[in-house]
Amino acid sequence: MRAHDSATATRPIAVSTSPTTEEAKAPAGTVLAALGVIAFSLTFPATAWGLEGFGPWSLVAVRSVLAAVLAGGCLLVLRVPVPARRHWAGLAVVAGGVVVGFPLLTTLALETSTTAHAAVVVGLLPLTTAALSALRTGIRPSRTFWTAALAGAGAVLAFTVQQSGGAVTSADLYLLAALLVCAAGYTEGGRLARIMPGWQVIAWALVLCLPVSVPAAAVALSYDTPQLTAHSVAGVLWVAAGSQFVGLVVWYRGMAAIGVPKASQLQLAQPLLTLVWSVLLLGEHLTVAAPLTAAAVLVCIAVTQRARS
Repeated sequence: MRAHDSATATRPIAVSTSPTTEEAKAPAGTVLAALGVIAFSLTFPATAWGLEGFGPWSLVAVRSVLAAVLAGGCLLVLRVPVPARRHWAGLAVVAGGVVVGFPLLTTLALETSTTAHAAVVVGLLPLTTAALSALRTGIRPSRTFWTAALAGAGAVLAFTVQQSGGAVTSADLYLLAALLVCAAGYTEGGRLARIMPGWQVIAWALVLCLPVSVPAAAVALSYDTPQLTAHSVAGVLWVAAGSQFVGLVVWYRGMAAIGVPKASQLQLAQPLLTLVWSVLLLGEHLTVAAPLTAAAVLVCIAVTQRARS
């Protein structure tokens, strides 16, 4: 058989080099999740400011109501349809973990704990979120991912123990409970953000809490008269608009794009960012161990973001 009679085509095979949809979404998703982390890193300093004029119960209730008004207004203006009935159970988990549980438990902890100490304990949140996500979704990250995640959590835990002298306080128990409920809320919110826009997930969760948050705010404020100072007002406004709504909007969009496990590991940087804010905004003392922990955590973040899921 002559060459020109061959049934094998001699034309070059076209190979597409354009990125897939998932690959194209990854950088944007990482940026969005990182913006969420930056917003969250200001939560504890803002809460400390808020506690200068509000009690813990009134602070949490007022922030929830303000955030729900903002979220509900956006839903009304954009005429967003009510989610299907099958999504309300997941939204209830988000509401219980992210809207109510985490803010309340961490606010109670900050009554007796410093912002820096609380921040590093909550540094265990990425590992907790990744573990719950694996159980909930069935996605199994690689061994490299888990090794880096555990190393990052270990660095944060060592920093916490070094700061507290190894003692476990009531504030630590509040913070550990906050880790569990928040991780559940993040996991369920990340799952829902693949079905509906991320901002709608947190918006509906906030609105879902209104029948509880409005009476709670009225009762709390009747027993706890706020002292409206510049710090307390700024703190409440930030935790309501920045932490409770805008930060969660970009966070859930980021999680939907790159996945809950990888997005959660970006939060390893959150305690160290909070330490910086605690020094700049609250005048707390930053120890020598902080930059060492920062270096270890950033290495772990880099590894988890490159690890195969």
